Amino acid sequence: MIVGEAWGCEEEDAGGVPFVGASGKLLRGLLRQVGIAYDEAYVTNVFNLRPHPSNNIINLCGSRGEGIPGYPALSRAKYAKAEYASELDRLFEEIARVNPTLILALGATPSWALLKTSGIKSIRGAPLPFHLSGHTYKVLPTYHPAAVLRDWSLRPILLADLHKARRELEYPDIRRPQRSIWIEPTYTDLIAFECGYINSSPQLSIDIETEAEQITCIGFAPSPSIGLVVPFVDKTKPGNSYWKTLEEEVRVWQWVRKMCGLKKRIVGQNFLYDIGYLWGKYGIPVPHATDDTMLLHHSLQPEMDKGLGFLGSIYTDEASWKFMGRAKHKTLKTED
Repeated sequence: MIVGEAWGCEEEDAGGVPFVGASGKLLRGLLRQVGIAYDEAYVTNVFNLRPHPSNNIINLCGSRGEGIPGYPALSRAKYAKAEYASELDRLFEEIARVNPTLILALGATPSWALLKTSGIKSIRGAPLPFHLSGHTYKVLPTYHPAAVLRDWSLRPILLADLHKARRELEYPDIRRPQRSIWIEPTYTDLIAFECGYINSSPQLSIDIETEAEQITCIGFAPSPSIGLVVPFVDKTKPGNSYWKTLEEEVRVWQWVRKMCGLKKRIVGQNFLYDIGYLWGKYGIPVPHATDDTMLLHHSLQPEMDKGLGFLGSIYTDEASWKFMGRAKHKTLKTED
């Protein structure tokens, strides 16, 4: 099922058929590239009408008090007026009737209607759940082709999301990567993790978090399925130190130095920063660092964003971190 925003031109308004203009032509071409047949999709809009006096969704909006109850702003403190709530009811009836394997939400408006979120940039690229009458539908938000026509640099992003949509059509459920994350470890846990997972792995991913010119924690992941977080700062404890004694913390830092010096394929995101911080602040070298995922991505797609959240949306099936935070949605599996 493909959900757009509203009638975008006179032809769509007159014929009651979405995506007959330039954006529709672009959409059909991109779908062909990824192997999705447009004619096999059920295509509809959030609003089956054309905004007036101009073709701008803002014309359907008003103040918070005029908005549809329970819905956030559709755009910059502009709320879809309650008089258009029947359009949402009609959309939900269509979804229930069609029962789609995947709902492709094109643009901020269908994402607002189905996921109750404003904006599209921070959530696009990852399948998210839409609950309706006891049933959960899979929604993949991405850019509207009309946005691509206004900004051609969005084209490869939309194309990448459509590739993901093609894969998501194979199953109706939302499948997230399963990971085991070791948190709040003891020193004994560090040794067990090293022996059980790091020693046998040809590679190791390293990531640091910093605050007030110190490393607050450092993570190690020998594979995509398991990782370990080594904390150093705990503001709930006396002295703000996670470790009980100075001697224990020194021993942990020695272990961290050992891990950073392993002769493996050492990788990280924006890793030049991490390497520089470890060496400049702590005197810990990472002599066998081989790859920075941010730079690798930049070499492949120099026109795209390079932040970790964006890379996750392109290369993984993780949900948007910002969306997870707002929804208080926990996906990590923890292990003692």
